[in-house]
Amino acid sequence: MTILIVRAFFIILCMLIGRQFGFVLDSGPASGTLGALVGAGGALVLIGLEFGLRNISSRGLSAAVFGLLFGLILSQMIIASVGFLPISPQPMAAAKTAITVIFCYFGMIIAMRGRDEFNVIIPYVKFARQDEREDVVLLDTSVIIDGRISDICQTKFVEGRFVIPRFVLKELQQIADSSDAIKRNRGRRGLDILGKLQKTPNVDVKIHEEDFPDLNEVDAKLVKLAKVLGAKVLTNDYNLNKVAELQGVRVLNINELANALKPVVLPGELLEIRVIKEGKEYNQGVAYLDDGTMVVVENGRSMIGQSARVLVTSVLQTAAGRMIFAKPESNGQKPAPRASR
Repeated sequence: MTILIVRAFFIILCMLIGRQFGFVLDSGPASGTLGALVGAGGALVLIGLEFGLRNISSRGLSAAVFGLLFGLILSQMIIASVGFLPISPQPMAAAKTAITVIFCYFGMIIAMRGRDEFNVIIPYVKFARQDEREDVVLLDTSVIIDGRISDICQTKFVEGRFVIPRFVLKELQQIADSSDAIKRNRGRRGLDILGKLQKTPNVDVKIHEEDFPDLNEVDAKLVKLAKVLGAKVLTNDYNLNKVAELQGVRVLNINELANALKPVVLPGELLEIRVIKEGKEYNQGVAYLDDGTMVVVENGRSMIGQSARVLVTSVLQTAAGRMIFAKPESNGQKPAPRASR
């Protein structure tokens, strides 16, 4: 509605200006009316041109203006250098025009191709002490839905500014509006976690409005934004972790942090477990520790559904996490005492 009012005011203003020019150019009785019609026609042409340019974003326009100014400055420097050459006036004028047009063109093209970096970096330009550094951490959708980031922030082990891109928030909202009940609950949980993070005293959470329309996938947008801002990506997505590392982006993986914080279990230690299911190999039983670590018990099939004391034989670290291999406690063997933690 506001745009329509502005357009109507612009048409009226153009009609008044055209009417005034009509009186200046011709003193006839119909000159004012003709001038007003010409002004209205010109206004409609400009409004039609505005409709044709509606797909051009302010981001691209600002980058083009910056490139044009840069091209003009650089062309004037080149022209000042060429002016010392013994060239006749007419070829010199043509050379100046050509140099100006060429440098302005290349300046606009280069600036528009790098408009994402230009428009993202400018809002973050500020004066700061050289010995101070602020870490910017981007949150992806999976780590927000996971929810453990809220507990980690309350421990004050993670510092810096948490930045949530608008496209991540949009994806989270789409999940929360899903027709699937499980996805809908996950999305709503993510929104609740964001609200909890914003209320945490020692956490600075900002919503970043920048988007990359030329990229379709959220992960690709997240990696590009991290490269532009020099930020880290906080995630628990294995694929995003690998893609970001390949492109030189630092990644903080919550799953890796959780694995690093699991208690260390050494061969020969005694564990109290409850075998809950059969293992993949013959006569194996499987149990889980409180932190989710899988314990594979040799000859433990007969112990399914029972609590047992087992001896750790080996520990295997895999991409999926840590696995512990054990066997039932032997009556004749004394287990090594487990150190208190």
